[in-house]
Amino acid sequence: QVQLVESGGGLVQAGGSLRLSCAASGRTFSMYAMGWFRQAPGKEREFVAAITWSSGYPDYADSVKGRFTISRDNAKNTVALQMNSLKPEDTAVYYCVAKYGSTWDYRPTSYDYWGQGTQVTVSS
Repeated sequence: QVQLVESGGGLVQAGGSLRLSCAASGRTFSMYAMGWFRQAPGKEREFVAAITWSSGYPDYADSVKGRFTISRDNAKNTVALQMNSLKPEDTAVYYCVAKYGSTWDYRPTSYDYWGQGTQVTVSS
């Protein structure tokens, strides 16, 4: 079992930055691919970013490429999402996710564990 707890959400003006963190329980954190999804009101959950268990080959949604950076620290059982140049359309609840195995996936149904979510609101 893996438990995920997000933090770092909040209200920020357009152009600003936020850093989301996700703390994971469990001794096998390094065996999970990790990622972030988001869901805006009235919309489906969408892939934001993911990273393999070895921190290689991160990938991003086209809408956040060049602005967001995902990273992980297997020694601390944490994964982070640095979000820069935020836009109002980035407003959503952001979820930390974990998938057992070495590779990530764009599909939300592929992830075994989800955090409770943290709200990010970007004002114009």
